[in-house]
Amino acid sequence: MDDQPASSIENSGASADVHLVLHVNGGDREIECDQRTTLLDALRDHLDLTGSKKGCDRGQCGACTVLVDDRRVLSCLTFAVAAQGRQITTIEGISEMESGTALQEAFVDHDGFQCGYCTPGQICSAVGMLDEVKRGWPSAATADIDEPVDVVLSDTEIRERLSGNICRCGAYVNILAAVRSVAADTGQDMA
Repeated sequence: MDDQPASSIENSGASADVHLVLHVNGGDREIECDQRTTLLDALRDHLDLTGSKKGCDRGQCGACTVLVDDRRVLSCLTFAVAAQGRQITTIEGISEMESGTALQEAFVDHDGFQCGYCTPGQICSAVGMLDEVKRGWPSAATADIDEPVDVVLSDTEIRERLSGNICRCGAYVNILAAVRSVAADTGQDMA
């Protein structure tokens, strides 16, 4: 048994604050935070960008989805220090992207939301998904993955690619219609 009182024992697992410069929505933002701070908490608590939502805080619901270097990430599972020096786009900055504005309008036109809690993550995920399709990235639902992949967006393909984003209100039919309309408008091969 150790003779030292608990108050005098050093906590070797203690974390230190770090200075970060995050490139968010086209501009540099400086913050001081614990090195274990997630990107989601940095965005919401330090930068007042509250569009990204904290749903499950376990990477299972997709409400926290943002784009980092134009790729979808779950910000609740990403450390803010890992995002330093990378291009971060949140729902607040998504309108600067052509497909972002189109998706926001399509969600309204097709009533792709009810309570709206998941909508920022759904839209960010859909923007990232459409970019993946343009790049020819296959999904688990892609029938033929010969090089180069020519992805045809069927309802099954869209559902698979957006399956990490949960809508507890059940607006999936309208979300699918919104994404299909934008994909068709951008000249994507549709099934």
